[in-house]
Amino acid sequence: MNNQSAEMDVAALLDQMAIDCLAQLSGEEALVVGIHTGGVWVAELLAQRLGFECAQLDTSFHRDDILKSGLPQQIAVTRMPVSVDGRTLLLVDDVLHTGRTIRAALDELYDYGRPARVLLAVLVDRGGYELPIRADVVGARLSVEAAQSVKLIGPESLRLEIRETNG
Repeated sequence: MNNQSAEMDVAALLDQMAIDCLAQLSGEEALVVGIHTGGVWVAELLAQRLGFECAQLDTSFHRDDILKSGLPQQIAVTRMPVSVDGRTLLLVDDVLHTGRTIRAALDELYDYGRPARVLLAVLVDRGGYELPIRADVVGARLSVEAAQSVKLIGPESLRLEIRETNG
């Protein structure tokens, strides 16, 4: 497999994302919700920069490909420390590609209540949408071949890798 590191300063991307999030929130306080796994890493760092509380979301049981690919070997735990009813949520993921993970995350979120609104922040938008889902805050936009994937490696010293996919 041919891997290459995307030469990006993830900390600088997070700093800019925090500024962009504050502009989108217009003084509101939000609950930052990270999607397992890479989205949680990004969400925790973003929540620190914003001074907001952070939650973790597992989308395994809401995936539309669960019958095709089966349950993942490791299922993470959703940790929602407060009610989402009437709150502004900042949903965070590492890479936006097809939009299917975000759709699953929205389904999971609504199992916990009805938020006032949900903003989406992603570290990387690589395009290739299959659903009408777009991020409100984007760290970086990458042009990536269809036969490649973008992977966030961490949790210590976060870095992005572009990998050749099999098949």
